Parts: sequence; C-alpha cells; structure tokens
Amino acid sequence: MIATLALAAAPALLRAQAQNPSSSVNPFWGSVTAHPVTDGVLKFSLDDAVHRGLENNLGLREAEAGEKEYHAQKDQALQQFLPTITLVGDTGVYQHNLAALGFGPALVTKIFPGGQIPAGLSFITRDTLTEGKLTFSQTLFSGPVIAGWRAAGAAQRSAYFAKMSARGEVVQQVATAYLHAIAAASEVDNAKALESQDQVQLNNVHAAHLAGTAANLEELRARVQLQSQQQARINAENTYEKDLILLKREIGIDPGQTIALTDPAPYSDLATATPEEVLAVACKSRQDYQNLQNQVVGYRAVHAAYRSQRLPTLSFNGYYGVSEVTGVGAHGNFVAQGTLKLPIFREASLRGDTDAAQAQLSSVQAQLADLKTHIDQQVRSALLDVDSSRKLVEVARSNVDLATRALSDETDRVTAGVDDNLPLVTAQATLASAQNNLVESLYQYNVSKLGLARASGILEQQYRVYLGR
Repeated sequence: MIATLALAAAPALLRAQAQNPSSSVNPFWGSVTAHPVTDGVLKFSLDDAVHRGLENNLGLREAEAGEKEYHAQKDQALQQFLPTITLVGDTGVYQHNLAALGFGPALVTKIFPGGQIPAGLSFITRDTLTEGKLTFSQTLFSGPVIAGWRAAGAAQRSAYFAKMSARGEVVQQVATAYLHAIAAASEVDNAKALESQDQVQLNNVHAAHLAGTAANLEELRARVQLQSQQQARINAENTYEKDLILLKREIGIDPGQTIALTDPAPYSDLATATPEEVLAVACKSRQDYQNLQNQVVGYRAVHAAYRSQRLPTLSFNGYYGVSEVTGVGAHGNFVAQGTLKLPIFREASLRGDTDAAQAQLSSVQAQLADLKTHIDQQVRSALLDVDSSRKLVEVARSNVDLATRALSDETDRVTAGVDDNLPLVTAQATLASAQNNLVESLYQYNVSKLGLARASGILEQQYRVYLGR
C-alpha cells in the first residue's frame, strides 16, 4: 500500500529533469503529425509555429501524459480515505455430503430416540441458495495512508511543473528552429544577390573581352567567381530546406508539406538587468526549481509514511445480507466489525524503510541546494551571452557597411579601367563573408535572448518581448 501511495512521488519528479543530449532520442525533436499534406503552401509566423509545437510536440505530449498518470494515482490514494461499498447477489444449487461435514450415522443415532435412523433420511442433500449482500469498509485512521495522500499530491504538483517545464522546452526548441530557418533563408537571399552581381560582372567582362579592352584572364576570373557563388547558393538552399524539415518535425507538420516563413529575423536591444534581479525572477518562475521543491515535499511525505507505520490503524468493516434457502425461507444477516491494528515488533523493517526514505530526502534536498547555484550560473552565463552577441551584431553590421562601400569603390575602379577584376572578386568575397557573419550573429543574439528567458523561467510568457516582436 505504501509503495503505491507514498512512493508514487519518486519516479514522477525525475522524468522532467532527464533530457537526452542526442537529438535522435530526444522526444522534443519529434511530434505527432496532425494534418495530411496539402497542395497549397502553409504560411507560418513564429507565433503560429510555437502554437503548433505546443499542440503536437512529442516531448510535451509525454509530459502531459505523465501529469495525467499521477493525477490518476492521486485519485487512487483518495480512495483509501473513502468508504468502499459493494453489492453482491448470487444464486446457485448446492449439494452437500452430511457425513463429510460431520453428520454421519453415529451422530444421527444419538439425536433420534431409540438410536434409529429415520426412514428416507439421506446423507446427500441438495438445496437452492439465493442471497444478496451489501458490504462496507472504510479506513478511519492510518498514518501511512495520510502520508501517502500527501506524497501523491506532491507527485501530481511535480508532474504539473514537469509539464510546464516541457512547454518551455518546446517554445525554445521551436523558436530556435524557426530562427535558424530564417537565418538560412537570409543566407539564401544573400547568395542569390551576390550571384546576380557576379552574373552582371561576367557579362560586362565578357563584353569588354570581345571589345578587346579586357584580357581573357579577367573573364576566366569572373566566370570562376560566378560558379563559386552558384555553389554557395546551392548549399545555402539545401541547408534552408533541411532546416524547414526539422521545424516541421517539431511542430507536427508532415515533412512533405510546403511551408513558408512569414516573420523576418527580429532584432531589438534588450533592457539590461543585473544577475540578482534575473535570479530573483528565476527562483519564482523556474518550473524545474518548483518541481524539485515538490520533490522535497513528496519525499518528506514518504519518510513520514514509513515512520507512521508504528502508529495503530483503525478500520471498520461490515455487511448486511439476505439469504433464502429453498423450503426454509429468507432471513437477514449482518456483521459490523471495528478493527484496531497495532504493530508490536517490526523494528528492523521499520528502521530500514525509514532510513532509506531519509537518505532519499537528503539527496533531493542537496539537489535543490545545488539547483539554485546552477540557476545562478545559468543566469549569469546567459547575460554574458546576450551582451557579447549584441556586440557581435554591432561589429558585423559595421563590417557589412564597410564591405559594401569597398565593393562599390572597387566596382567603380574596374568600370573606369583603373583595376582589373581580381580586387573586385576579393571585395565580393569579403562582402559575402561579412553578410554571412551578420546573419549568424543575429541568429546567435536572438538565441541567447531565448536562453536568458528560459533561464529566467518566463520563456513561454515573454519570448515575444525578448525577441522584440
């Protein structure tokens, strides 16, 4: 009984904290496909993707199922406090061997006068018995049952926080995948733009070569640059398509469905906050911290359940029934019984159970103390990531501006015949690198802000604010 009621808290509270490092076995990278493939193009904003993820993500589905499971176990624990009433009715034909039951000839001769067995008396009898019975049982007091109820309640609350933590995980996974796909789309656009510029440059150099004003080497350079950029564009498009497939897997969209992302890459500065301010918010909002706090409550209840086995248990049982035997008639019968059960000596078992529960409680209390330090570490690291990635965005933007100006100046020099196209190819490559760095730095900045919101425990509620949407 105690294993069912009290120890129900133990496995529930570990489920939400164990996250698989490999994407192949991490349920948050999968989903339940909710809709078949359609011919049209489904357009998704970031909010749409997050909403789909919260509906269909496999990791969240498992966490929700876990919460329902422990809610059911709490109901089972509640039944131990409630009366159990059953109604039984049956009828049957019974054959009895009176001699086998002790009513043999020797006994009968003592009962009847003269010691003669009456004529026609058979020691094999048959009767039809019909009866109805209403039974009642209830535990009036039991220390383990009370403690088990508390443990089941803590397990249910822990499962709830595990589910809420899973929702935050879904938001982070989906938003990160969406932002990564946006970054990949930006790289595709940059690659196409540079390819168009290289095509124009090749056309110009080819015309100049035909006119005799440009060497064949310059045309070869322009052609190589164009083909290199075409390769970059093909690779960028392939990466973008694979990112879309990953996003669709996380939000329950069939991988064959065509989708389009409608939100551009967001950028906004985040209001500065001190580590102490963010830590205060995290300790109030982090679901894993609240989950572990409920684990402490649950293991305390488990410990109390084992200690309370030394207390007496009081219960009441009874029934009322009506039995009817053929040829005899019907008659009522009942039992009303109160039971007081007091353990006299089970010291070794009781001490062992209590010490084991105390060890589990001490372990969880140590984990809770460590988790608070870990949250502090995560908050400070997230703040550093946000600050450094913001600075990287500023530098990357400056580099794009400088590379764009350098390319423009070099284009003018080549057009004027001052330079050949080798410096122009170098300037184009520099601009392509600067644009890719800007896309990557924007992505890292947004991901770092999501990480800060997750470390604060407010990602699901405020991811729009953190992304500046």
